Amino acid sequence: MVVVGTPAGDPLPAVAGMPSHLVRPLTFESDSLPFPLPGMSDVMPYTSSRFSRLTGEQLAKYRIAWKRHLASVIDEFRPDVIHSHHLWLMSAMVKDVAPEVPVVTHCHGTGLRQMGLCPHLADEVRDGCVRNDAFLVLHRGHAEVLERELGIAADKIHIIGSGFREDLFHATGRATCCGPALAYAGKLSDAKGVPWLLDAMEVLGRRVPGLRLHVAGSGSGAEADTIRQRMAGMDTVIFHGQLGQSALADLMRRAAVFVLPSFYEGLPLVLVEAAACGCRIVATALPGVLEQLQPQLGDSLELVSLPRLVNQDCPVADDLPTFVDGLVRALETSLRRPPTEDAGNLVRDMTWSAVFQRIEACWRRVATSAE
Repeated sequence: MVVVGTPAGDPLPAVAGMPSHLVRPLTFESDSLPFPLPGMSDVMPYTSSRFSRLTGEQLAKYRIAWKRHLASVIDEFRPDVIHSHHLWLMSAMVKDVAPEVPVVTHCHGTGLRQMGLCPHLADEVRDGCVRNDAFLVLHRGHAEVLERELGIAADKIHIIGSGFREDLFHATGRATCCGPALAYAGKLSDAKGVPWLLDAMEVLGRRVPGLRLHVAGSGSGAEADTIRQRMAGMDTVIFHGQLGQSALADLMRRAAVFVLPSFYEGLPLVLVEAAACGCRIVATALPGVLEQLQPQLGDSLELVSLPRLVNQDCPVADDLPTFVDGLVRALETSLRRPPTEDAGNLVRDMTWSAVFQRIEACWRRVATSAE
C-alpha cells in the first residue's frame, strides 16, 4: 500500500500499476490542511509551502493530519514493514502510530538539508527518527551524518545508492550525428545552478558552432520565472518543459553531454540515467557524485569545483565567476571527447533491479528481527 501527500486538484497518483484502492493520498489545501503541500526542497515544480515558513498552527495541523491518516491505513493494512521516505517529520512520527511495526527510513539528503533550514524542528526529527529500525542512505557521506548528527548506530545504516529504470534509460538507438548538444533536466532554480549554466552557454555559444542546450524541467516562483524569461531570449537554448521519463530518455540519447551544475544533492539519479543513455557527464563535485559515480564513470565524468556555499545551497557571489569558468572548461572538454562506450555496463550496479535487491534484503532483516 502506498501513502503519499498530494497537492489539491492532482489526480490520484499512478504507482507502478497498483490498483487505486492501494494508493492512499493525504490531500493538502483541504479543510484539515488549509495550506499547500510542503516540499522537501524549498523550490518545487508545483505550488508548495516551505517548512521553514509554516506557522505553529500549521505544523500542528500537519502532525495531526498525518497521524490520523497513517493510523487509519496501518489499522486496515496491517503491514509487516513500513518504508518511509525522507528523514523528516512524517518519518519521525511513524513510531507514535505503530510502535511495534519495523520502520525502514529512506534518507534522500533533503531531510538533512531541512534540519539546517529549520533548526526549531531538528530535535523533533532527531528524537523521533532515531526510534526507527533501519536507515537506507545514498552514499557514505549521508551515513556519516546520520551517525554523527542523529546518533544512529552504524549497524542500522545501509548504503543502497540510487536506482534507474534500465528499460527506459539505455543507449540503444542512440543518435550518432545530432551536432554538439548538451542537456539539463531538473528544477528551474538557483540551487540547481541553472543561471550559471546559462552564463556558461553565453560563452560556449560563441566558441562552439551549432551548440544547443536542451533544458527539461519546471519550477514555480520568481526564480523559475526569471530563468524561463532568460532562456526565451537565448537562441542557443531549447526549453522542453517537464518531460515524461520516456521522452527524457529520448532527449538524453540525442545529447553528447548531460550537465548538472547543482549546489546540493544526495546522489543525483538523473546523472545515472544520462550515463546509461550514453551521455558524457559534467557535474559539480558533490559528495555523492565523488563517492558513488566517479568510480563507476571514470573519464566519462568531468567534475566542476563547488563555490563556497551559505545555508548549503546558496553560492558566495565572489566565487561565481570562477565557478562559471570551471563549468565552461568541463563542458568544452566533454564535447571534444568521443561518445562513451558500453554505457550500460558502467552503471549496472545502479539499475533499479539491483537497488531493489538491496532494499528487499533490508526489509527481510527487520521483519525477521521483529518476529
